[in-house]
Amino acid sequence: MRVGLGGTFNVLHAGHCALLDTAAAIGDEVCIAITSDDFISKTKKYHTPLEKRAERVDQYLSSKKCRYSITVIDTPEGNAPYDKFLDAIVVSPETYENAVKINVSRELNGLKPLEIVTVPHVLAEDGMPISSTRIISGEIDIHGKMLRPLKIAVGSLNKIKIDATRSAFLRFYENVEVFGVNVQSGVPEQPKESETRQGSINRAKSCIGDADYGVGLEAGVFETEDGLYDVQYCSIIDKAGKITIGHGPGFRYPDAVREKVENGWTVGDAFNTMYEWERKGMGGGAIGCLTKGVVTRTQLSEQAVIAALVPRIKREMFPEI
Repeated sequence: MRVGLGGTFNVLHAGHCALLDTAAAIGDEVCIAITSDDFISKTKKYHTPLEKRAERVDQYLSSKKCRYSITVIDTPEGNAPYDKFLDAIVVSPETYENAVKINVSRELNGLKPLEIVTVPHVLAEDGMPISSTRIISGEIDIHGKMLRPLKIAVGSLNKIKIDATRSAFLRFYENVEVFGVNVQSGVPEQPKESETRQGSINRAKSCIGDADYGVGLEAGVFETEDGLYDVQYCSIIDKAGKITIGHGPGFRYPDAVREKVENGWTVGDAFNTMYEWERKGMGGGAIGCLTKGVVTRTQLSEQAVIAALVPRIKREMFPEI
């Protein structure tokens, strides 16, 4: 099978290698089309000269057990709409639509459509795709390793939430910079039921700015048959706008607190007013008091953040992320 693959290959990185590996694995002959210097200069401020880009691709493919050729193109489609000997084309998610357009052109030219083989993005440590732009800017290396701290914005100035987020992320990432941003939750002061989840989403969306991740933490109360429970939700949004959500363990409030909440009190005010004498010297919020210091609010918040990180930690199990 004759397989085509086009690209700029500005900085040959792990994402490019995945595309090249796929093409070499499925094709008897691989036709590489590399954009010319004139074409690439129209869209990129910096680019590696064509000779060097072609040399790197040639060196990489020379170790593969396949025949290959390298040509230069001046358009996104190259010769693919007219090549009657081409059988398939390998693309990334971002170039898939271009392959669809090529097939439309081929049909107009009386040629059979190409089999489109899409290779998933190779992700960097921060969960975002590896790209030449990010490598050139100094964010990551060619393998996706972060070369700067991961910037994490927390939608609150609350020290407990900031510390909990930092602790959770440091379990999975080596270098993080965590800071708080004063934002509104967009839900009542005392969130109930689904308002809790929505409040965490609103905080995450509002705080991300130019950070790598925005984290929203919102604690709310949930009414059950046996009492009023505290559950903290966490939402994490990335620069692509994808959100992952989790929540920490829930615990029950005394019925006396439940009664005040039913009369319009926030759970915090109710608990502080009724049990301040127990909290003194104990720390850790209501959960610190109720567990005699065994569990603190920071630990509870950290569990919520970890729960929200799950789809990002095991991305192979969550392909939609």
